[in-house]
Amino acid sequence: MITGDNIETARAIARDAGILTKGGQAITGPQWRAMSPEEQHAVLPRLQVMARSSPMDKQIMVQRLQERNEVVAMTGDGTNDSPALKLADVGFSMGIAGTEVAKEASDIILMDDDFKSIVKALRWGRAVNDSVRKFLQFQLTVNITAVLLTFISSVFSADGQSALTAVQLLWVNMIMDTLAALALATEGPTNAVLGRPPQQRNSALITFEMWRMIIGQAIFQVSINLLLLNHGLEIFHLPNTAAGIAVLRTMVFNSFVFLQVFNQINCRRIQPNEFNVFANIHRDSGFLLVQVFIVAAQWLIVTYGGIAFSTVPLTGTHWVGTLFIGMLSLPVGLFIRFLPDLSACFGLESANSPAQQHLPEISAARMRMEASVKDVQHAVKFFSAIRNSQQARVIGPHTENYIENNFLSNSPSVTLARASTLPSSDTTVAPTATVSTSNSWARVKKAVDQNNSKNSI
Repeated sequence: MITGDNIETARAIARDAGILTKGGQAITGPQWRAMSPEEQHAVLPRLQVMARSSPMDKQIMVQRLQERNEVVAMTGDGTNDSPALKLADVGFSMGIAGTEVAKEASDIILMDDDFKSIVKALRWGRAVNDSVRKFLQFQLTVNITAVLLTFISSVFSADGQSALTAVQLLWVNMIMDTLAALALATEGPTNAVLGRPPQQRNSALITFEMWRMIIGQAIFQVSINLLLLNHGLEIFHLPNTAAGIAVLRTMVFNSFVFLQVFNQINCRRIQPNEFNVFANIHRDSGFLLVQVFIVAAQWLIVTYGGIAFSTVPLTGTHWVGTLFIGMLSLPVGLFIRFLPDLSACFGLESANSPAQQHLPEISAARMRMEASVKDVQHAVKFFSAIRNSQQARVIGPHTENYIENNFLSNSPSVTLARASTLPSSDTTVAPTATVSTSNSWARVKKAVDQNNSKNSI
């Protein structure tokens, strides 16, 4: 937080807002400007609040953060803030209180001057990025599956015929492009996206978890379709005739489409720790409408497509069988999510790796721990000083030697030692020393009497 308020006000506001945490550092603008660039870089990992700042302080802050490969966002409303707004990666200006110069220099204008709008922008920005990744994962899976299935079935079939015809591939292409984009891009942002660390500036768009799901689903779908194409007559008890082969090819086409329908559900969640692909699906009306449209259109194509789509009507048993085959995509996807992270072996970026996540050099937990350790050290020093002070007050300079030589050693010459140690009647003693010594000797006499009573017993 960079503000022009004094340091105490800035600290109080930052604590209430959750910006200044235990172990964090707060400085003033003059202190910041007095530092060298090396000292500024050393302070930045713990710096959370800057008070009494000037526009030049904001500009220097943006430069230092960008030198550390940080993605910097800056807010401002005045003309003096325009250099920092233009220099930052994302500049936010105020639409109501902001000047025209600040609006021109910024990238985003907050029309309501409410900082909650920045949070909404972050949520929608991360949701759009996730939607692009979901669509890429689904599209690459369909592309790889369709190409491999078409090529392998054409090469190894006796008549050189592909498992999917050209018109069927056009329908699959419509599912893969238009409808999938509508289904996977209509889910709104949730508060869960704010719980993830920000991404690195140069992070890969497709993570290892996405590649794992793409390749795993492609292998499964190609294998199940080739198995159905070669052994479907025996599995579904179809006659080895032209009519039976037509039914089998229709079932292969139907199974392929249902595999994509259920794989779209798999693609709703792309993070490695998200296993519930049905989370909030009842709120995603756009996704549900697209799925209903694909299933309804598939039924019309299979039932009434005829010569155009090279299909024949299927019975209820065949529909249930192809639907079951398509549903297998869900448990297979769950199994793939539990596979170990082998991103280092293939040189890919995992979603939880430092190449993807931008993690602070010093975490908040570490700062809290270091601050707690310092608090304990200060408490120990404080109580040690109190104990030493009490001991010095209780044991005076005359009584210390007496207790060590006579009382603690249980020597029988207590009386002689006491007589030799006590001040004589001829000695002149300052009033303050007399009071202190008499008090100390009174305590020592009491301890000696208790010790003598114990020895007599």
